[in-house]
Amino acid sequence: MYHDHTDHSVETIRRDSQVLGHLPKLMVVNRGEIAIRIFRTAHELSMKTVAIFSHEDRLSTHRYKADEAYQIGDPSQHTPVGAYLAQDEIIRIAKSKGVSMIHPGYGFLSENASFARKVEEAGIAYVGPTPDIIEKLAIECGIPVVPGTPGPVSTFDQAKDFIEEYGFPIIIKAAMGGGGRGMRVVRELENFEDLFNRAKSEALAAFGDGTVFLERFLERPKHIEVQLLADKEGNVIHLFERDCSVQRRHQKVVEVAPAINLKSSVRDAILNDAVKLAKHVHYRNAGTAEFLVDQQDRYYFIEINPRIQVEHTITEEITGIDIVAAQIQIAGGALLAHQNLIQDRIQVLGHAIQCRVTTEDPAQNFQPDTGKIEVYRSAGGNGVRLDGGAGYAGAIITPHYDSLLVKVTCWGKTYEIARRKILRSLTEFRIRGVKTNIPFLQRLLIHSAFANGEAWTTFIDDTPDLFRLVESKNRAQKILKYLGDVVVNGSSIKGQIGEPSFKQPLYLPTIRSQDGPEPVDLSSPPERGWRHIIQEQGPEAFAKAVREYKGVLIMDTTWRDAHQSLLATRVRTIAHALANAYSLEMWGGATFDVSMRFLYEDPWDRLMKLRKLVPNIPFQMLLRGANAVGYTSYPDNVIYDFCKKAKEHGVDIFRIFDSLNYLENMKLGIDAVRKAGGVIEAAICYTGDVSDPNKTKYNIDYYLNFTQELVNEGIHVLGIKDMAGLLKPEAAEILIGSIRKRWPDLPIHVHTHDTAGTGVASMLAAAKAGMSGLTSQPSMGAFVSALEHSELGTGIRLEDVHALNEYWEQARKLYSCFESGVLSGDSSVYEHEMPGGQYTNLMFQASQLGLGKQWKEIKKAYAEANYLCGDIIKVTPSSKVVGDLAQFMVTNKWSYNDVIEKAKNNTSFPVSIVEFFQGYLGQPYGGFPEPLRSNIIRDLPRIDGRPGTTLKSKDLDELKKELIAKYGRSIRDIDVSSAAIYPKVFAEYREQLEKFGDVSVIPTRYFLCKPEIGEEFCINLEEGVTLIIKFLAIGPLSTTTGKREVFFDLNGETRAVGIEDRSAAVEHVHRKKADTGNPGEVGAPMSGVVIEIRVHEGSEVKAGDPICVLSAMKMETIVSSPVSGKIDHIEVKESDSLSAGDLIVKIIK
Repeated sequence: MYHDHTDHSVETIRRDSQVLGHLPKLMVVNRGEIAIRIFRTAHELSMKTVAIFSHEDRLSTHRYKADEAYQIGDPSQHTPVGAYLAQDEIIRIAKSKGVSMIHPGYGFLSENASFARKVEEAGIAYVGPTPDIIEKLAIECGIPVVPGTPGPVSTFDQAKDFIEEYGFPIIIKAAMGGGGRGMRVVRELENFEDLFNRAKSEALAAFGDGTVFLERFLERPKHIEVQLLADKEGNVIHLFERDCSVQRRHQKVVEVAPAINLKSSVRDAILNDAVKLAKHVHYRNAGTAEFLVDQQDRYYFIEINPRIQVEHTITEEITGIDIVAAQIQIAGGALLAHQNLIQDRIQVLGHAIQCRVTTEDPAQNFQPDTGKIEVYRSAGGNGVRLDGGAGYAGAIITPHYDSLLVKVTCWGKTYEIARRKILRSLTEFRIRGVKTNIPFLQRLLIHSAFANGEAWTTFIDDTPDLFRLVESKNRAQKILKYLGDVVVNGSSIKGQIGEPSFKQPLYLPTIRSQDGPEPVDLSSPPERGWRHIIQEQGPEAFAKAVREYKGVLIMDTTWRDAHQSLLATRVRTIAHALANAYSLEMWGGATFDVSMRFLYEDPWDRLMKLRKLVPNIPFQMLLRGANAVGYTSYPDNVIYDFCKKAKEHGVDIFRIFDSLNYLENMKLGIDAVRKAGGVIEAAICYTGDVSDPNKTKYNIDYYLNFTQELVNEGIHVLGIKDMAGLLKPEAAEILIGSIRKRWPDLPIHVHTHDTAGTGVASMLAAAKAGMSGLTSQPSMGAFVSALEHSELGTGIRLEDVHALNEYWEQARKLYSCFESGVLSGDSSVYEHEMPGGQYTNLMFQASQLGLGKQWKEIKKAYAEANYLCGDIIKVTPSSKVVGDLAQFMVTNKWSYNDVIEKAKNNTSFPVSIVEFFQGYLGQPYGGFPEPLRSNIIRDLPRIDGRPGTTLKSKDLDELKKELIAKYGRSIRDIDVSSAAIYPKVFAEYREQLEKFGDVSVIPTRYFLCKPEIGEEFCINLEEGVTLIIKFLAIGPLSTTTGKREVFFDLNGETRAVGIEDRSAAVEHVHRKKADTGNPGEVGAPMSGVVIEIRVHEGSEVKAGDPICVLSAMKMETIVSSPVSGKIDHIEVKESDSLSAGDLIVKIIK
C-alpha cells in the first residue's frame, strides 16, 4: 500500500493545482463583499490573495479573508475613502509584496484609466480593460444612443448648446462612477445650476473626480444591460441580459435575469449590438453594455461599464459561469475557448433575482444607519446565494462607506419561483442593532408591477405605496433588552420596593364540574353566563333579568385592581367558577392609565384578549362621566367616540360616576353609553353617614333626590360607590331599603371597600334590604358562605372561591414588592374618609416625598383638607385634590387656619388644588367655600358649569394623521382614543413599546426582577412560538458609552445586548436653601422635579406671576413669585430634582 508522507497544507494544495502558474498572487483593490467574492474565486484558482484596507476598515471581514492584508498609509494620512484611491501607495505595496495581478472590483478605481495604466507600467497584470470613449465609437457603429454631450462638461456655458438642441429633461452623470452617485435629473432650467454643482461635488467625494457629462433623460424606461466577455484575440460572447430597472436615485436595488416581458426581437437586437460594439472597440475582459428601452420598445445604448458589476451574481446563476474566474484567466492571457466559453454552448437556465440588503432606514428616506449589529441570522437553502462583507453579530457599521450589507441572490426554474424564494429568504433574515431596507424590499417584491415584470427606472420614486412597509417585530431582541435593563438597573416600575417574595411557577387550580367529580375542561370557555342576554335582548332586558333574579349577583374586580393598590380584599379572580357573576370589572378607570404608564401594556389589547377568553360573562368598566378614563374634561366627541369603541371591543356594562356626584358631568357619560348600546349603571358616590342624624349634608334625602335625577336620565342599573368603606350596616339598611321601597324594579349594585373591617356585615344588611348585587370586596368567600343556603345565594360555589383563592394567594406574593404594609382594618377611615384605593397609594406617595413617618399627621390633615374644599365627595380625581392638599399642609407644617391665611398672600398651591377651585372638575354639592376659592385662584378663570361645554371638538382624523406620521401605519382608531385622552402617557407608552416591544408576554416574576445567572425560563410570544432564555453574564461598565453588555442564551444562540447603566451617571448635587426671611428668595414649596421654567434672568415679574412648575408623584405645583421685581438669578434648570426649601430663583427690586 502506498503511503504519502508529505505534510499537507493549504499552500501545498494550491501549489499542486495552480491554474495560472506564472501569475500566482492577486491583490484586490477594494473592500467588503466584492473583495471577498474575488478572493474566493482566486482561491479556487489556487492563487494567493492580498487585501488592502484603510485604518477605519482594520476590523473588516475582507481583511482576514485574504492570505495577506496591508493597511494603506498611516491612520491619519487618508480619508476612509481616500485610502482606496491612493494609487501610488497601492502600487508600491503590490510591487513590494510580489503581487502579479490586480483586480479593482467595482467602484473606487475600477473605471480609472490612469490607475490601469500605472498598474500595467508596474509590470502587474490588470484585471479589466483600459476605458475608452465608448459613446463616440458606438455612434460610429451605428448603434442608437441617448443624445448626450460629446465630452465632459464643467460649466453651464458648455451645457448651453446641448440644452438648446435637446431640451429638458436631462440627466447629469458622473464620468468616473456608478451606483447612483453624481447623478441628478433636471427638468427645468432654473434648477440646473444647483443640481449641476451638487452632482459634481458628489462625484468628487465618491470617486475623487468631479467630471460629469449630460444626456437626454427618458421617461419610465427599462434599464437592460448585457454581460460581455472578450479575450485578447477579439473573441466576444454575451451571457445574456439583466433587467436592472428597479432603482432608487439611479442606484440599482433589485436586479433580474433574464429580463421579463422583453420582446424577443428587442432582446436579440440588444445582444447583437452589445457584441458588435465590443468587437468594434477591441474590448477585452468583462464588461457590461447598458441600454435603456422606452415604452415603444426602442432601445438606446448608454455606456459600457468596464468592470465587474454588483449584480453579476444573477448572470452567474442562470448561466453557471463564474464571471470573476473568467476575468482573472483572460487577464492572464487565456482565450475564451480555453475556458469552454463558446456562445453556442451558453444557455439560460431558469431565473434569478438579486436584492441588495443595506443598512438604510426606508422609513427615514433611506437614511444610512450605523452602529453595532447585535443579531445576524441569515437565510439559506436551495437556490439561495449570499454575498456579504459585514454580516455577522458584533460587526460595527460605520458611516464611511457604502451601506451594502449583503447581496441576496435566489434562483428558480421560473421567475415566480425565484420571486417567492427571495421573499422567503428576506423574511428568514434576522438583523438587529441597525436598521435595514429589508421591510422595503419585501414590500417591493409583492407589488404587482414587480411581480408582473413591469417595473421601470423611476418605479420606486413614482410608487409611494411601496413605503407602506412590512413591519419587523424584532420581538425577541426587544424582550432581551427589557430583561437586560432589569438586570443592570433593576425594575423601573414606580412604587416597587425590592423583589417578589415568590419566584416559583404558579399552581393552577382545578375547578370541579357542575355535574360530577371530574375537573372542568379549561381549554374552552363555558357557554353559560349573563352576557348572552345583553347580546340577544339588549340592556333593558338584562336589567330586568337581574332584578328578577332572587339571589345577589357578584361583580368581580380582581382583573381591574390586580396591578393597582393591593389590599387583601382585592385578590379575587374569575374562571369557570364565576360563570354566574353579574360582571367582571376589568377595565377603565385607573386600569387604563396603569396599563400604559406602569405595565407598558396596551389597555385595548388587554380588553380584546380577555374578551376572547371569557365570552360568557359581561365585562364592566369604570367611566368617569365627562372625564372618560382620564382625570380632566375632554371635548364631548372624544367621550362619545371612546364609549363607542369600548362597546365594540368588548365592554358591556359602563359604571358611570362623577367624583363630585355632579349630574351634568354624568349626563354626558350616560348619553354616550346609551348611544353606544351599553348597559348604563349610574353610580352615586357615597360619603358621610345616613345613620348619623348629626351629619346633615349627605343625608338620605340627598341620595334619594340624586337617585331620582339619575332615573330620570333612563339608567338601567343604580350603583352605590362606597370608595372609603363608610357604609355601616345600619346605614346600608337605611340607604338600600329606602331606594328599594321607592324604585322596586331598579337593580341596585353596591361597591364598598372594607377599610374598617365592617364590609361583610354591611353587605349582608344591604342584601336583606333589597340589594341586587355587590362587588367581590369585601371577602367574597365570607359573603358567599353566609348566603350559600338562602334564597339570596350568589350562584357561585364556595369550593370554587377557595380554589381561586389558592391561586391568588400565590399571585399576590409576586406583587409583595408593592405591598403597603396595611395588614388590618383601620376604623379611623370614619374620621378622614379616605377612599380605599387612595389609602395605600397616598401612603406610598408620602413615603416618596419624605413624609412616610408622618402618616398619622397626613390622615389628620386629609380630614381638614376635605373641609377646606367644602366637605366634598372624594373619589378619583377629587380625592387626589384632597390628598395633594393634605400632603402640602404637612410638608409646610400648616394647619387648617394657616391655609386660609396663606391663601390671602399669593401663596402657590399645587395645580390640582387650583384647578379644582377654578371648577375644572365640576361643581361640588353645596358650592365652593368662599373666600378661600377666590383667594386661591385669584385672577384665573372660573368655571360655573360643566367644564367640557366650552371645549372645541377634537379633530380625531387629524390626530390620527399626526400619530401615523410619528409612529407609522400600525396606528389604529383605538390608539387615537388613547392619545386623545392620555397624550403624554400614550407617547411614553409608545416609546417603551418601540424600545422593549410587547412586555405583557413576560412572566411577572421576570417582569419585576432579574433572573439568576444560569437560570433558564420560557416566554411564549404567541401560540407555538416560544423563546427559551438563559441569563449568562453581565459585562463590565464601558467608561466611554456608560453601558454594560448583558449576555443571554436565546434558543441556543448567544445574544448580547448593550444596556445603559443609569447608576453610573448619578451625580450628587448640593443645593442652596432659600432664606425664609428674604421674600425675594423663592424656595421649592415641596420636593419635586422642575418640569418647566417660565422666567429668565433679567425678566420682570409681578407678585403672583408663575416662576416654574414642579411635579411630584403626579402632583404639579406652579411656583409663583411672592413679590414684584426682577429675576436676578435662576438656581435650577428643567429636570432638576429639588427638596423642599431648595432655592429656585432670587428676585431683586
